[in-house]
Amino acid sequence: MAELVGAFAASHGPLLVRAWDQIPAAQRTRLSAAYAELGRRIDAARPDVLVVVAPDHWANFFLDNMPAVCIGVGAENDGPPEAWMQAYPHKTLPGHPEFASHLVEQALKHGFEPSVSHRLKLDHGFCLPLWKMGLKKLPRIVPIVVNSIEPPFPTVQRCLDWGSQIRKAVQTFKKSLRVAVLGTGGLSHSIGEKTMGAIDEKLDQETIEHFSKSRASLIRFLEKKLPKAGNGTEEVRNWLLAHGAAGGRGFELVDYLSVPTVYVGCGYAAWRVTPA
Repeated sequence: MAELVGAFAASHGPLLVRAWDQIPAAQRTRLSAAYAELGRRIDAARPDVLVVVAPDHWANFFLDNMPAVCIGVGAENDGPPEAWMQAYPHKTLPGHPEFASHLVEQALKHGFEPSVSHRLKLDHGFCLPLWKMGLKKLPRIVPIVVNSIEPPFPTVQRCLDWGSQIRKAVQTFKKSLRVAVLGTGGLSHSIGEKTMGAIDEKLDQETIEHFSKSRASLIRFLEKKLPKAGNGTEEVRNWLLAHGAAGGRGFELVDYLSVPTVYVGCGYAAWRVTPA
């Protein structure tokens, strides 16, 4: 039987690579430590499969074709297409078609209708955290693209339900498999808007607090706050899938810091998961 062995979340952002040397030294130290701690925990969990949830930054989809959720079921996916990510060591990333297909089948069985791709380009949203974490061994990656780039977005409730659906897929997968989930993106930031560069630290702290409150409270809070936040803040939806997979409990903040140099309120978290 498959086993859920971990759930994690981390911020990403192009300037975490492109402007790394411009970030104040003390903040670089904390960012490096946060990524390394998540990497240590993922290594310790020994996942065979890492379900990585991220947005697509126009690498695969555009306004003429924008799925709410797309699951990569291929045996292999391409590494990041961005020129500034070319130093990323994996030009391709191995998938796990059997578990990914099971996830799709179970989703359809329970009233979810994901799009499916047999080969995705995994941009910085997927690969930057994996790179910064310094994993000793890259697990097989099952990518889930969740639209947080262009409205309409999947609802807060639906994202939590998707996390629960990942948990059910693990519970119903008959073969021995260690599965972990990583949601990437957020917290507050604004890109290409009049408020570009603004970080709402108060919102970030309140969001972090609500991950330790009831599911209903978290939903109410984010439904109220996200429409008024910077557009990049919508990526917290990816954290919700990790939260739902963990059963909506066990949240632990690894670190949070506001980093104006990269325009992002950078958050890092893990969940103390119970067996799925």
